[in-house]
Amino acid sequence: MEQRRAGREPLVKVKIYIEGGGDSHLQDTQFRAAWAAFFGKAGFAGRMPATFRCGGRNQAFDDFRTAVKNRRRDELPLLLVDSEDLVVAGRSPWEHLEVRDGWIRPPGAGPEDAFLMIACMETWFVADRQALQRFFGGCLRENALPRWPAPEAVEKRTIFASLDQATAGCGKKVYDKGKVSFELLNRIDPEVVARHCPGARRLLDRLRNL
Repeated sequence: MEQRRAGREPLVKVKIYIEGGGDSHLQDTQFRAAWAAFFGKAGFAGRMPATFRCGGRNQAFDDFRTAVKNRRRDELPLLLVDSEDLVVAGRSPWEHLEVRDGWIRPPGAGPEDAFLMIACMETWFVADRQALQRFFGGCLRENALPRWPAPEAVEKRTIFASLDQATAGCGKKVYDKGKVSFELLNRIDPEVVARHCPGARRLLDRLRNL
């Protein structure tokens, strides 16, 4: 993503280091395409952030830390990971990551440079009920998937268990990390997700306000 700041400062190239994505070339392609679709629908076509598939959460933090250390003047590295646990009210992403994972904000990283999918990416999926209905169709067991008014207050294990039960009869479409998760990321509406998930809203607002 490149955008000119006020005062004719240099263009900023946004690089987002993201947890997950698998470990194959195909998964890398699917990962990048899915995130490109998500950010494109969010209005960033023509000024897309670069997304980096990092695998595990610790690797994502290590990659982000390296990017911050070696950043160029026109680059802005950002970190996007699952919170895993629910986030205590009033606690910032960096505070949450320090308490949960022992991660200290790297020198040179800003206080607003870490973002959380609370408690996991799948929370974003269940936030867009219509996208789930369109993707899974008649095999989706709606009664197994509560309409949570505040999805970010639902624990990760509950989100996964509900998706497992709701898609158990969907054959090859049964929910799983990898191809199905990438296809869902392709289909969800960022504004619907942001309406229900303040963590997603914070990410989109940050990108729009650069």
